[in-house]
Amino acid sequence: MAQIEIEMVGDGIYRVPIPVPFPMKYVYCYVGRETDGWSIVDVGFRYPEAIRAWEAVFRQLGIKPRHVRAIYITHFHPDHFGLAGWMQQQTEAPVWISEPDYAMAERVWGEESVQACEVGAMFRRHGVPDELVTDIEESMWKLSLRVSPFPVLTVLDRSEIVLGQRRWAVIPVPGHSDGLISFYQPESRQLLASDHVLDRITPNISVWPGAHPNPLEQYFASLRKVEELEVDVALPAHGAVIRQFRERIGDLFRHHEQRLQKMKALAGTGRTAYEVAHCVFGHKPLTAHQWRFAVAETLAHLEYLVSVGELQKEEPRHAIIYRQ
Repeated sequence: MAQIEIEMVGDGIYRVPIPVPFPMKYVYCYVGRETDGWSIVDVGFRYPEAIRAWEAVFRQLGIKPRHVRAIYITHFHPDHFGLAGWMQQQTEAPVWISEPDYAMAERVWGEESVQACEVGAMFRRHGVPDELVTDIEESMWKLSLRVSPFPVLTVLDRSEIVLGQRRWAVIPVPGHSDGLISFYQPESRQLLASDHVLDRITPNISVWPGAHPNPLEQYFASLRKVEELEVDVALPAHGAVIRQFRERIGDLFRHHEQRLQKMKALAGTGRTAYEVAHCVFGHKPLTAHQWRFAVAETLAHLEYLVSVGELQKEEPRHAIIYRQ
């Protein structure tokens, strides 16, 4: 493999692009040089190009696998978590994850997972056609094959970690996932933001079985929490480094306010979540994988509108209806 474009983003901290087979192209993982070895934050999606990229990174930085002391996973989604078991096999390092996402990783990726069936059942209640539900369930099953082997996980219950020989505060930022964590370094005013605040795209905020029923409310609270931090540089997992951090948070609030108003108007005198999603996202062909996120994100906005009294939710026998 050709050289990987590794960027030094702080004393002993490297930003590493690991390929993913999705439109965003890369997940940016972070590697810290420690006094006694190395630390890694996030590992990427399990597929051959990602493994080759990590092998090249280890060569370029002179990392011996057994010198990796800790692997931190910011959340359980497969583009961050998928290679955790492989990386643990190479390094024998502990894999740390927050308690909520420890539970979700087991629920979604564990051997006895029934999450695909539960998502399918939830989507049927929200008006998704049977044929599309079947395709969504199949795509979820295929995705689970990209998260193997399953690592031995350890709950990250500390208030700080060491990364690049500096202490970083562990900041819980639920919304994108129930257990998403960011890391904040107060002296350098850096925030390792993961998927909480991204450069050009908006993080997916979705309702899933077994997770918080109002994730958009969580997300807004988490944005307000990090808005109070002094951040000169935010290091996201996708896209460019963010240097106008508070301005970007303002953009995210405006985006969701516009989306909420649009979905409230679309609900009108009564629509299912699938019908609303079709109006918002159905102007171009979507894969089953993309439809899953479109419906789940629509649900997050509709449920938030119900929680603040702007929509009503009715549950007749055939499908759940949202109306003004």
